[in-house]
Amino acid sequence: MPDILLTFGLIAIVLVVTALASGAVERSPLTFPLLFLGLGFLLGERGVGLIEIGPHSLLLEVVATLTLSLVLFLDAVNLQVYELGKRWLVPFLILGPGTGLIIALTAVPLSLLLGFGWLMAFVGGAVLASTDPVVLREIVRDPRIPRSVRQVLKIEAGMNDIVVLPVILVLIAVIQAQGLGAGEWSVFLAKLLLLGPAIGFIIGGLGSWSITKVDHHMRVRREHQAVYGIGLVLAAYAAATAVGGDGFLSAFAAGLAVTLLNQSLCDCFLEYGEVTSEMAMLLAFVLFGAVLSGMLGTVNLPLALALAGLVVFVIRPSVLNLVLARSKMSWEAKLFVSWFGPRGLNSLLLALLVVQAGIPGGELLLAVVGVVVIASVAIHGASGAPVSAWYERRVATATLAEERESTADALFTSNDGEAPRITPEELQVLLSGTNPPTVLDVRTRSRYEQDNAQIPGSIRVLPDQVTEWVDTNKPEGLVVAYCT
Repeated sequence: MPDILLTFGLIAIVLVVTALASGAVERSPLTFPLLFLGLGFLLGERGVGLIEIGPHSLLLEVVATLTLSLVLFLDAVNLQVYELGKRWLVPFLILGPGTGLIIALTAVPLSLLLGFGWLMAFVGGAVLASTDPVVLREIVRDPRIPRSVRQVLKIEAGMNDIVVLPVILVLIAVIQAQGLGAGEWSVFLAKLLLLGPAIGFIIGGLGSWSITKVDHHMRVRREHQAVYGIGLVLAAYAAATAVGGDGFLSAFAAGLAVTLLNQSLCDCFLEYGEVTSEMAMLLAFVLFGAVLSGMLGTVNLPLALALAGLVVFVIRPSVLNLVLARSKMSWEAKLFVSWFGPRGLNSLLLALLVVQAGIPGGELLLAVVGVVVIASVAIHGASGAPVSAWYERRVATATLAEERESTADALFTSNDGEAPRITPEELQVLLSGTNPPTVLDVRTRSRYEQDNAQIPGSIRVLPDQVTEWVDTNKPEGLVVAYCT
């Protein structure tokens, strides 16, 4: 089948099936990643043979590059840097020691069980340290789960790729050019870690500033603003790659510039960009499913499944429980966070970089990673709804420590001090005055379920969502919060 017909046909399948199956997916353990991986496998070599595609396919490379660039850009744009301020303890713990331990512990079975050399084993460990935000999407949007817990998951899913990506790129360079001198390595690392991100930061900052100014003076139509951000992503990737830097780090830096410089892109772009990113991800899942359909015969399947079991059930849960040991989280929250670390499309995209670099053993690594991803997508996808429901029931029946915190960092730090208090009698006097205060009912979920009677005129706000409510509503005058 000609490539253009194959491309059009696959895009049509993704768009049509996503719409028709959306209702069924919401009501079942089935997830879109598992659905489209399975569809690609069915259409591939071991299925009906309709798609014949390998890991060196130009179509796969284009879709994978666009997808990873968009994911990194949107992850950076959506970072809630203003909430973290100077408090980077949570990102440091999860993305520093946490990710490092996961990489090292995963490298051990890759080498000892599957026979990879130690450098390739550490590349594989970094690839499998990436957490897929697609499977976590519904979980981090569920308001029934305390916001601080959702933010811990969002921080990891949104930032750990930018930690593992440089590790993978440097290890690939080490394998390719072990004889380089110190000066050549300095140039390479400068291009990788400084030049590419600097170019992306400049493009993202100037680009977002320009659209804001032009829109202010001449008005830019929303549909044009919606696609503008895609242009920034492509410009950042192309410019950095053209001068020898890394396009993916540049795409992330472009999104980070939008956030750090307090620039803004139209909400229409975020909506359009996220939809485009999701469709590109699902198309990539189909292509990877077809690729893996022809590659799984090269893998020792029992050993690859054993690796998947270690990654899913042992390595990440153990490391995250260690990282979260001193946090102000209930044991239920620690189990919840440590469980949801699905391996998915990002791991496949990162493994594809190894193949494209021509590293010996790269295709075998992609196949092994594919087995782990399929297992993880199936296990985490099927367990997402029941595990979330279990945790939600716990939150609804008992007051958990994480409910009283709005941010992830607050789970690791002491309170800055108590807010001033007033008595019920003083509040009654204020409410009968000419300028009554705004009253917030911030009781925990379980307390509210036990007695949902409220002070007349008060506003129900979950305690972990007070920060969001204030940012959205910007109340004037005195605000009084009460709980039991």
